[in-house]
Amino acid sequence: MRQLLSIFFTITMLMVLGVACVEDRELVLPSQGEQTGGEDNKNDDENKEDEGADDSTEDEKGDDTDDGKEEPPIYNDYPNTSWAQGELDWVFDMNVLPEIRIEISVDEWNDLLEAYDRDNNTNSNVHCNVNFKSKGEEHDFVDAGLRLRGNTSRRRPEGNGGEMHRTDNTDWHHCHFMINLRKYQKDDAHELHNVRKIHLKWHKDDRAYCRELYCYDLFRRFGIWTAPYSSYCRLWIHVEGDSKPAYYGVYEMIEVIDDKYVKKRKELYGDHKHNLWKCSWGADLNYNNIHHANIWYDDDSTENRTYELKTNTENFTAAKEQLIEFTKNVTQRKGQDFHDWIASVCDVRLLLRTYAVNVVVGMWDDYWNNKNNFYIYFNSSDKNNYKFFFIPYDYDNTLGTSHNCGVQSDSGRQDPLNWGNTNESPLIGKILQFDDYLKIYVEALNELIDPANNLFYYQHSISRINGWHSMIRDYVVNDTEEDCEIKDRPAGWGNIYDYRILDEGSSMNFFKVKAQSIPKN
Repeated sequence: MRQLLSIFFTITMLMVLGVACVEDRELVLPSQGEQTGGEDNKNDDENKEDEGADDSTEDEKGDDTDDGKEEPPIYNDYPNTSWAQGELDWVFDMNVLPEIRIEISVDEWNDLLEAYDRDNNTNSNVHCNVNFKSKGEEHDFVDAGLRLRGNTSRRRPEGNGGEMHRTDNTDWHHCHFMINLRKYQKDDAHELHNVRKIHLKWHKDDRAYCRELYCYDLFRRFGIWTAPYSSYCRLWIHVEGDSKPAYYGVYEMIEVIDDKYVKKRKELYGDHKHNLWKCSWGADLNYNNIHHANIWYDDDSTENRTYELKTNTENFTAAKEQLIEFTKNVTQRKGQDFHDWIASVCDVRLLLRTYAVNVVVGMWDDYWNNKNNFYIYFNSSDKNNYKFFFIPYDYDNTLGTSHNCGVQSDSGRQDPLNWGNTNESPLIGKILQFDDYLKIYVEALNELIDPANNLFYYQHSISRINGWHSMIRDYVVNDTEEDCEIKDRPAGWGNIYDYRILDEGSSMNFFKVKAQSIPKN
């Protein structure tokens, strides 16, 4: 009798789980909006390429190729990304844990340390070799480039200022890196499935090891094709002469937003040869302030610019005039004139759906609230005839990492219709003044929190994050002795420390709190 009951219970549970899996795959896909066309240029612009665990961290512990078995995917319900198959989908796969090993001579490593000591915003590259292992494939890249990354988060990867590499008892530190496989060797052998650059980010201020990756994953689920790709990896750095590599732990891999990023999406953007801007703090797209902003092109300087042109830099003067004219239209056009103009230069639906994701994840360090952390792309160099695209970027301060900033003091409860100061950063607030545009935005917010969709709803979100944690948990202990445990906590410097993302019973579960702030359709 006891055996019969056990069999009945097992069959019942399998039926329940099967229904749940079917429901999780339901997703209403957005249309991509009208695009303007452009003639493809076959020139690759290669000359522009510059840019609870145990203590075991040895190679045998995380090799996903050892037994030849492929784990079932945690989820597979992304919208159609056929344009990225075999490339971005292969490299940035949230269902696997690639291994990256960097080999570097002691002289090159010391050059990196000295460059940081001279200027902690250094962009200097050093020579290294890179080994990338994933999905049964192993790729070796000889003479690649390595440099440090980050703004306020840029750190020295070893020791204190003035110290050179110590072979014994090395004081390793987590920091952000960028690998440029084609920095020194411009050939196809220095590409990983057509990927040339990868950001490697440690989980700074995110003890839950998931916030930024969750956000980029949510963008992709919601059909926001402008968002960069991302996934997990494990990282080792072996300095010549050391007895073994330093294991840096579980890192994020993030697609670099540059000319190659645009070209991969050329059919969606309409043209890939034009003006990509990185927008940092103070980038309000406000014509009243644009003439006082620091506007320049990427010249490998360590200076922080408000607007920095990353592509088409030989035509900087025309690109700057286009940017200024755009801000003039954003700021000075009113009423129906603004309504019709923004529709003529922008896929408003894509923009508002992008911003709906931005708001539900609690991204306060953004364009609307803090004039920060985004890219924009103009798919034509014509001053008035173009399509404008907003590209989301830098999502570590989310999911309950809240801060007193701009108009906000609580990123979970902040009104999505008043996310920032429209008088300072006018673009989104002015668009939402129109009922038809407001309807798109509110419908997107509600679609994201709808339990029927495998998007932001708390049970689906917790399930996805737990799946990722099961993949990485045994590998977070690392030789820096930093961030060696996964914890459901926001950043300690935040203003609300009680937010949780994995405790569904908590009254401060961020997914639940945020859903309660969403206006109804």
